[in-house]
Amino acid sequence: MTDTSFNSLAERLAARFGEMLTISVVRNEVTAEVAAADLLAVAAALRDEAPFRFGVPIDICGIDYLGYGQTEWDTETVSGTGFSRGVEGEAMGRFNWADRPHADASPRRFASIVHLLSLEHNQRLRLRVFCDDDTLPIVPSLTGIWPGVNWFEREAFDLYGIIYDGHPDLRRILTDYGFVGHPFRKDFPLIGNVEVRYDPEQKRVVYEPVSIEPRVLVPRVIRDDADLLQAKAEAADNWRNN
Repeated sequence: MTDTSFNSLAERLAARFGEMLTISVVRNEVTAEVAAADLLAVAAALRDEAPFRFGVPIDICGIDYLGYGQTEWDTETVSGTGFSRGVEGEAMGRFNWADRPHADASPRRFASIVHLLSLEHNQRLRLRVFCDDDTLPIVPSLTGIWPGVNWFEREAFDLYGIIYDGHPDLRRILTDYGFVGHPFRKDFPLIGNVEVRYDPEQKRVVYEPVSIEPRVLVPRVIRDDADLLQAKAEAADNWRNN
């Protein structure tokens, strides 16, 4: 019977790829970080070799680590007057460009994440590859290994501006024709750049400067939820009792 434990998968990855991968296991989820130059070779091995057989790409997405771990909510020192008095302007539209957030937690800003599933071993793997250049983020396309990731890579290109080298048809897929910028980048204004409406007098769609006032809606903060902390405490108690 195949051993499908998470630690066993991490061990097999380390034994097979060595220094090509940086492996971590957090909350029973295995993440392997690979350099862009090694991505295609590693991906092909993960798909074809018997100990892995990751034949199903669940998703490919982008990540922008600009301002990673920072929060706009001053949650610990705010009084009972409400969160609106504890907002610190750290998002686009509320700071000077020279004082914008920086990716202090990561030396590289953009990464492409591949979520893989092995039906044969009933295992999942997160494969992360950082883009070497923040100005022009490029990683190899995986369409030659998993053709089904075509639209996933187009989505990450559209929303984050990550270029997938070798993609057969790298075009925008969610935003409109002529859209400027990449809306999931952390320095893209939350209110957008322009707004669109139909002008009955001109009988056409017109673009105008956005009229929405910027505001903070959701805190951007890394946290351990209460249920996860409770589960960790119960696991520690069970270990001590056994």
